[in-house]
Parts: sequence; C-alpha cells; structure tokens
Amino acid sequence: MTTVMPQSELVRRAAQYIDEMLKEGKSLSVLLDEAGMRFNLSPKDAEMLRDLFKSDNNGE
Repeated sequence: MTTVMPQSELVRRAAQYIDEMLKEGKSLSVLLDEAGMRFNLSPKDAEMLRDLFKSDNNGE
C-alpha cells in the first residue's frame, strides 16, 4: 500500500537528495531532472529548487 505524502515533504526530500549528490560531484542540472522524476515534483517546485541551489552555489 502506498502512503500519501504532502508535497512539501517531497520537496524537502528532493532538496536533501540533491544536496547529498552534489557532494559526490554530480551535475546540478542532471540532479534537478532526476529529483523531479524521483519525487514527482511539479514544474513550479523544480524551478524553486533550481533557484535555491543556484543561489547557494553563487554565494548569495
């Protein structure tokens, strides 16, 4: 049986996944695509994560 999870929890888990994989040297663009599919993110959620991680990488 599957468990329904709030979208905010999926976004949090996706962000954690991306953060861990970036430490292993993987490309941000590839990770964003993988996380979008893996965590069933909406385009708006994926864009928010992209902005979050790009701003973190720029030191803003």
